[in-house]
Amino acid sequence: MARPDFWADPAKARSVGRQAGALERTLRSVRELEELCEDLGVAVELAGEDGDPAMVQEGQALLRRAEEALDDLETTTFLSGDYDDRSAIMTLHAGAGGTEAQDWVEMLGRMFSRWAEDQGFKVSVLDRLEGEEAGLKSLTLLIEGPYAYGLASSEHGVHRLVRISPFDASGRRHTSFASVDVVPDVEEVGEVEIDPEDLRVDTFRASGAGGQHVNKTDSAIRITHLPTGIVVTCQNERSQHANRETAMRILRSRLVKLQEEERQKELDGLRGVQREIAWGSQIRSYVFQPYTLVKDHRTGEEVGDAGSVMDGRLMPFIRAYLRWKAMKARGVGLEPPSA
Repeated sequence: MARPDFWADPAKARSVGRQAGALERTLRSVRELEELCEDLGVAVELAGEDGDPAMVQEGQALLRRAEEALDDLETTTFLSGDYDDRSAIMTLHAGAGGTEAQDWVEMLGRMFSRWAEDQGFKVSVLDRLEGEEAGLKSLTLLIEGPYAYGLASSEHGVHRLVRISPFDASGRRHTSFASVDVVPDVEEVGEVEIDPEDLRVDTFRASGAGGQHVNKTDSAIRITHLPTGIVVTCQNERSQHANRETAMRILRSRLVKLQEEERQKELDGLRGVQREIAWGSQIRSYVFQPYTLVKDHRTGEEVGDAGSVMDGRLMPFIRAYLRWKAMKARGVGLEPPSA
């Protein structure tokens, strides 16, 4: 990467940069684990046979941190897919439920943003559509960093919220749904071929926040890929050109994900993989009342502190999902956990 001609081939340079970033992330985990093990050894030695309380407490804290570092390192071993080392594009859509569901989208957006920032990823908003009263009808985030897609792909699916609605004067309990779509960020135009003849491009006036310029010009873009029926809309940028570039970036990424899904279906057919039987469409439920619990219906992973999950504590679910996915690929552990 230090060679003067490194950027002569931008596509290759970005690919090498992604690989270097992924390796650096793994090396950081290894170094952190080594340092924690050394510190733990020192703490055990200083505690002595009498078990000095202060050093025992210090040793326990170091042990917990070492276990977390080991979990991070183990997680990396599961990220071997073709696009796992890429950045991720995450799109959230409100389900049925009006304002309640739109508020849930905004809450999930905050949760995913905090998780991404905790992982050292950069988060930016590619597109957002405001709700009529509160919340968001849809939100598209770009999560940039090595392995962002490999980790965030575990969140693909329907997320269910159960709580006392702040929008219900009667204080009744409501159930809301939001869908989360995650695709790898495909930066290079040549990675997926798109025939311009296959596209229908519509322009329209943007709605919601964005200032007078956004609302007074037809700057918003809607691109329909006719062969697949994929529709991408972008209205977050101030210019039609910028919105078109962002929409095409998202479209390329969704087409790559579609190709991956079709290839996986073919492999599953050849392997004779049994599909799991799910009791509902949601992958995870977030219960705020009458008790607090977040449960993943694929893996059975549970966290009782719903508040910490909404603050971005998603790694227990992501690690459990990656282990479950690896076992599923080997044809074991296919029975879904009880609901």
